[in-house]
Amino acid sequence: MASPRLVPLLALSTALAGLLGGCGGPTGAAGRSPTIVSVPPPRQAPGLRVAQPLPVPPGLEAVVGADADQLTRLFGPARIDVREADARKLQWSGAACILDAYLYPGSRGARAVATFVDARRGDGRDVDKAACVAALRRPLPGPTTPSPTP
Repeated sequence: MASPRLVPLLALSTALAGLLGGCGGPTGAAGRSPTIVSVPPPRQAPGLRVAQPLPVPPGLEAVVGADADQLTRLFGPARIDVREADARKLQWSGAACILDAYLYPGSRGARAVATFVDARRGDGRDVDKAACVAALRRPLPGPTTPSPTP
């Protein structure tokens, strides 16, 4: 007879084996490998809408959604360019702040665009992101005015 301390453990083992249907080992109850069936993803219920992207905060319109080439034209060459799998982090710094832009592809094979921006001071304190973008942004080339001729 089993010791009184082992009885609950044996009962639990037996119940689990019954629930798992003998799938605990390499073969099923009939001596064959268990069949694994893929379940298709659930269909979207009628009337449900796909979530819309969050609105871009004011002052970040030129950054969020921009690819690496557009960001380089906006701020110049990145001080740091870190790539990990399909993600990318670009960093620019100046006297006013440090700006990090995180780029991810929207879908497999799509170009990576900035989806998140972070800004801080050199000592790590947070700074307004739009103000940092404005401080680091290269001046836009303006129309050239011809010099007056004497």
